[in-house]
Amino acid sequence: MPVSARWQGEGRPQIATKVMEARARKMLRALGLSDEELSIVLCDDATIHALNRDYRGKDKPTDVLAFAMREGEGARFSGPMLGDVIISLPTAVRQARERKRDVLDEATMLLAHGLLHLLGFDHRNRQEERRMSARTDMLVSAARAR
Repeated sequence: MPVSARWQGEGRPQIATKVMEARARKMLRALGLSDEELSIVLCDDATIHALNRDYRGKDKPTDVLAFAMREGEGARFSGPMLGDVIISLPTAVRQARERKRDVLDEATMLLAHGLLHLLGFDHRNRQEERRMSARTDMLVSAARAR
């Protein structure tokens, strides 16, 4: 299953891209999507801020963005490519500190959340939020398993 992760931004990432690739592969296996492709970008706040502004009209950084290849006009050409999950590591670090959890666990949760968005999950109401939260927890557990 082709999964690629890279760093984009100033400085050095706090998490190795290879670790995120391995966790993403475990998530895809847990979902029965072993043949699907996924791109992960770990970035700084400036990078995600620009993407959030340009693509969502929100002029501020966010923690995670997901750009699905299976939606919109070009969806029929996506093949096995699910899309891109972009994670702001500085935001993940701040959130991990606030939630008193490890930054890798926070980034893993954001990866699971973004992956579910690529698959059409959303959290527009309480029912969707509960469903997405349960699936996120399942994916995080799969990613952390040995």
